[in-house]
Amino acid sequence: MLIRPDDPTHPAVHALLREHLQNMVLHSPPESIHALDVDGLRRPEISFWTAWEDGDLLGCGALKRLDSRHAELKSMRTAAAHLRKGVARAMLAHLLGEAKARGYRRVSLETGAAAAFAPAHRLYESFGFACCGPFADYVEDPYSVFMSREL
Repeated sequence: MLIRPDDPTHPAVHALLREHLQNMVLHSPPESIHALDVDGLRRPEISFWTAWEDGDLLGCGALKRLDSRHAELKSMRTAAAHLRKGVARAMLAHLLGEAKARGYRRVSLETGAAAAFAPAHRLYESFGFACCGPFADYVEDPYSVFMSREL
């Protein structure tokens, strides 16, 4: 598996991001969806990576700089054909390594609260994330779970 910085406008990446946003709509009302589209992922405060193997896109993830000490995980997604193969675990390890190398002291995330997000909750917990209150511009929301960890 090769994890590399990438451009979210790549056709395969664009399709994966569309799938990601469509999936969010199934489990959360529009005002509670914080997933980024292609344009959102191209903002200067966001660094975006993809995972590939033998020409197949496996997944993606991003880091958003909140300030010099705090980053947010964004757009963690595994392609449906590659679920349960360790893609998310590898991407999360990569993103945390990048955050540490960049000098961040804390990494936080927002994810859904529905049962469909339980595997994501377990993954984040296995990496030391714990539930916390809203951070950055987020507000309390029954459809959101906020998690954070120190590096």
